[in-house]
Amino acid sequence: MSEKQMPGLGELLRYVGELVDQGAEEEYRAMSLPYRARYTPVMRALAAGAETVTEITALSSLTQGAISQSVRLMEADGLVARHSLEDGRKSGVHLSPRGRKLLKRLEPHWAITFAAIDALEKEIGHPLLQVLAKTARALERQGFAARLRAAAAHQANEDHADAK
Repeated sequence: MSEKQMPGLGELLRYVGELVDQGAEEEYRAMSLPYRARYTPVMRALAAGAETVTEITALSSLTQGAISQSVRLMEADGLVARHSLEDGRKSGVHLSPRGRKLLKRLEPHWAITFAAIDALEKEIGHPLLQVLAKTARALERQGFAARLRAAAAHQANEDHADAK
């Protein structure tokens, strides 16, 4: 039997994300909070003054589709409500009274979350948040598909050179 292969980048990123979300969800249950980890980027953006899905997306590292889906779920859970904006083209999003009350309970927990991230970074010996942010920016500059094509072309050139 052969050795186990090293997991791929996407596989590891999904797995780490699942582990983080599972831990967060466990803590929210322990705190008796009716809350999903996926709501955090929306809650934090609204607390920072965002008012539209576009603004929330700009303050997060998620797609507009993911933010829209979270906003719909949060609306169904009574955490946010929509309102008309002055320009009449878009609807705004704001925390409901229930959402504002929940935010007050979450803010101290988020400080603890960042302390836990700091401890994790010390344990692994790498600034994980910085590495992931730099990785995201690099992939925004040149997408992974383009990187795959460049690697394939490089490999083909090497194979051609080796054949000579």
